[in-house]
Amino acid sequence: MNIPEKLRYTNDHEWISIDGDIVIVGITDFAQGELGDIVYVEIETKGDNIIKGDVFGTVEAVKTVSDLLMPLSGTIEEVNSALEDNPEVVNEDCYGKGWMIKIKLTGNPNELDELLTAEKYKTVIGD
Repeated sequence: MNIPEKLRYTNDHEWISIDGDIVIVGITDFAQGELGDIVYVEIETKGDNIIKGDVFGTVEAVKTVSDLLMPLSGTIEEVNSALEDNPEVVNEDCYGKGWMIKIKLTGNPNELDELLTAEKYKTVIGD
């Protein structure tokens, strides 16, 4: 299981990379493995200000559809357009080319403190 130390995580299996007030969000290696072959990613919330915990999109795999939950309150600045034609890149490179969104933080900065370290996320998934 690949769980990079430099990232932060949520209990809902999203990873977060923080660069100033811009945050990149994707789903973890554990999540993509549990979902199986991803066939469609739908994110139609670009420009929207979304509260932490609310749905910002969905991921469709062969056998299931799963909601994508906002890990931090913010405005969705960019959606990974490469996923429209090649959603399988999430399975192939979930921490790189398979990122989902970039957000600009707008919520309480204390939300960052609620994110999990790699070590704490490993306990969530039983690794």
